[in-house]
Amino acid sequence: MPEPLAAALAGLRPLLLDDVHLVRAIAAGRRRDGVPVHERVELRPVDLKAGRRLQLVTTDGRRPSTRNLLPGPQAEAAVEALLAEPFGSWRVETVDRVIQLRVTRRGLAQVHAGPSARRPGPVADPPGEADEPQLQRPHDRARARLLDPGDPLFDALGAGAGKRRQVEAFLRLLAPATPPAAGAARAAGRGLRVADLGCGNAYLTFAAHRWLSAGGGGAPAPVRTLGVDVSADAVDRNTRLAGELGLAGLSFTAASIARFEPAWPDSQAHPDDAVDLVLALHACDTATDEALAWAVRREAPVIMAAPCCHHDIQRQIDAGRRAGDRAPHPYGAIWRDGILRERFADVLTDALRAALLRLLGYRVEVVEFVESRHTPRNALIRAVRTGARADGRRRAEYADLAGAWRVRPVLEDLLADRLAGVGPHR
Repeated sequence: MPEPLAAALAGLRPLLLDDVHLVRAIAAGRRRDGVPVHERVELRPVDLKAGRRLQLVTTDGRRPSTRNLLPGPQAEAAVEALLAEPFGSWRVETVDRVIQLRVTRRGLAQVHAGPSARRPGPVADPPGEADEPQLQRPHDRARARLLDPGDPLFDALGAGAGKRRQVEAFLRLLAPATPPAAGAARAAGRGLRVADLGCGNAYLTFAAHRWLSAGGGGAPAPVRTLGVDVSADAVDRNTRLAGELGLAGLSFTAASIARFEPAWPDSQAHPDDAVDLVLALHACDTATDEALAWAVRREAPVIMAAPCCHHDIQRQIDAGRRAGDRAPHPYGAIWRDGILRERFADVLTDALRAALLRLLGYRVEVVEFVESRHTPRNALIRAVRTGARADGRRRAEYADLAGAWRVRPVLEDLLADRLAGVGPHR
């Protein structure tokens, strides 16, 4: 039978705050008289290193947010606030029963209670509760990281929490692409060769070298990494830090990407300029195109590029607009506003780069590097060489896209001789 809503919600309050018997509680939906702040909430007790907490997970339908509440006033205030929200339903599950509350159209509560399907599990009893049934609680297991956040190189590089997250994200993208590079090195009978073009302050260069040198991704020893940057000051700093950290096989040179000729430490035993893995992480504007062209000319098995500052295609689009060009149908709405043209040019630039790499025998993925809240330049091009010949469909795809916007990427000019035999034809 329906009952007053306030009384029914009051009956849930002690269950939600019982961190011994509560398994989880979920609130969702909306009432006719209001919309809750959150689309869905979930409460559950969790055992953390700091002790038991009431974990609150809220979502707005896109991304969840988690808080771990201290027992007592903090948890009580949070529960009180949730019970005041106009949720349409509650489901509260304890070790021995399930209570379901639904708010009717008239604002009354329809409550149903039944036995729980869960059975208590054998876990340690909390103090003073030896006779209480317990369930295995979630806890904060430390996530296995590819590179220890406490590694001394982070302090030496001045890398805070944000940079450490970027390092972990990058290594997790690098890991599945490393085996083809490692296989190429083994086939040549030598260790892995890595070139980082436009390395800047090189915190990702240091991290990748450390991880690969420890055998990450099956990299064969010794790992030789060359960091390249036009800034002599950056090269001097990075060289000094590599020495202080004792990172054998890591060196830096001051040069432009276009004119860089690698001098590998093992060049006497293996006299060639072959490279197994090319990195270009946040090289600015067309420096990314120069890095991609450099890698393609040496038929690098793996390329990892995180582009930055996409100005070239944007300038071409803006110049065409000033000359009286019109946007290809139906993209007039993008054409009108400068910020939309700028953001679209970023996407168009990387789409054309990826398409050109596919024409030249690479399997390409464009993936999220790190979450956009850490950096707006968060796309990464991951390319693995297959040597496959481009088909007519891919040639037409590239030609149609570049032709529709009347642009010619720098990368197409840099690799014009390589593209002569495979397209694009436009």
